[in-house]
Amino acid sequence: MAEKSFDLIVIGSGPGGYVAAIRAAQLGMNVGVVEMAELGGVCLNWGCIPTKALLKSAQVFEYVKHAADYGIKIDGSSVDFDAMIGRSRGVADSMSKGIQFLFRKNKIEHIQGRGLLKTNKVVAVTDEAGAIKEYEAKHIIVATGARSRELPALPIDNEKIIGYRKAMVMEKQPKKLVVVGSGAIGVEFAYFYASIGTEVTIVEFMDRIVPVEDSDVSRELQKRYKKSGINIMTSSEVTAVDTSGDGCKVTVKTKKGEETLECDVVLSAVGVVSNIEGIGLEDVGVATDRGKILVDDYYKTNVDGIYAIGDVVKGPALAHVASAEGILCVEKIAGHHVEPINYNNIPGCTYCIPEIASVGYTEEKAKEAGYDVKVGKFPFTASGKAKAAGASEGFVKVIFDAKYGEWLGAHMIGTNVTEMIAEVVAARKLETTGHEIIKAIHPHPTMSEAVMEATAAAYDEVIHL
Repeated sequence: MAEKSFDLIVIGSGPGGYVAAIRAAQLGMNVGVVEMAELGGVCLNWGCIPTKALLKSAQVFEYVKHAADYGIKIDGSSVDFDAMIGRSRGVADSMSKGIQFLFRKNKIEHIQGRGLLKTNKVVAVTDEAGAIKEYEAKHIIVATGARSRELPALPIDNEKIIGYRKAMVMEKQPKKLVVVGSGAIGVEFAYFYASIGTEVTIVEFMDRIVPVEDSDVSRELQKRYKKSGINIMTSSEVTAVDTSGDGCKVTVKTKKGEETLECDVVLSAVGVVSNIEGIGLEDVGVATDRGKILVDDYYKTNVDGIYAIGDVVKGPALAHVASAEGILCVEKIAGHHVEPINYNNIPGCTYCIPEIASVGYTEEKAKEAGYDVKVGKFPFTASGKAKAAGASEGFVKVIFDAKYGEWLGAHMIGTNVTEMIAEVVAARKLETTGHEIIKAIHPHPTMSEAVMEATAAAYDEVIHL
């Protein structure tokens, strides 16, 4: 006999799972969420939110170090590493409690334990004591997220070779750190630790850092990082790590041959792998491919009544993508008319300093797709607000289709650009042309007027260059 019946059970409470649960409750469904750890999942507890708290602490320390640039004298400042870690954990804890409040408000039941699909209508949940209870549901959403990917040469022991979770709660600040991988996780932690005094080396297999970004953005970030003292090794591969001594000896294969780096800790930031093992997918016949659950445009699997969203399906492993997928999935279940997500209009944000934000085609990809492009670029050195804020590094780059004026993409690097990218996302959703952006009056002085200026540059109408 089932312990209880629901309209919907969600397995996992990350930004896909908890958002799907709340939207389903708003639509009148009786919802249960199976979660063995903290509500909010990795993003809220061990990813998006606590890392941003750490990055803010590092940024404040940099403000203090450069206070004289703003006419302020500060005598003596130092990093309290434990307090930085403590603040980050406090922010995460408070956000997790916020999810608990939202569950109570929306009458969502939190089922503590590990979920296992028994049938397309039954989930078995094992609690900490090992007791198993079964729950029925008309619909089940799998939203179990992802974990750090491990490479053969980088077996994570959480002492000398660590993943992102350990990087947030280290007992002491390392003197030397090697970061393997320069995606968002890698460059964010590289910035954090370098800014508080750790000697940091980034090892990247591709020929440039943040390789998914526009090449101009990669060059700008690399220039800034090298200027700040971060050692960058591109076209390089870690082939072995010797942890037998007090620290680590990292063997790196480069174009010039092998090099050995010595450090206290190695951070493996080579991506994530989906959590699809041990949840009963094989037992109920859910189809998977290359570590991902196969779904249709509305996140339904090949098994009636079972759906999947977020990092366990193909697409960008981003919190806001998982949330959007969760909302669309439950609205489809509820019988609403919904349209599939346009994955070419998903913004990506990296919260290192300077920040990076992008959406749509890069210049290279737009040309590969056959577009005749107009490209505009506006540097923050020409922005009054950026100059006044002491944040004149970086730029906004926009790409338009020369024939029809379609906004193909935008790529930004600089202060607060993660707040600015939403204008481009909304404009592209509304099929706004470049001329309409130029004629839309932007406030002055702001960082965001650089979007309009870059667009004007694409059409040879820029005023301030």
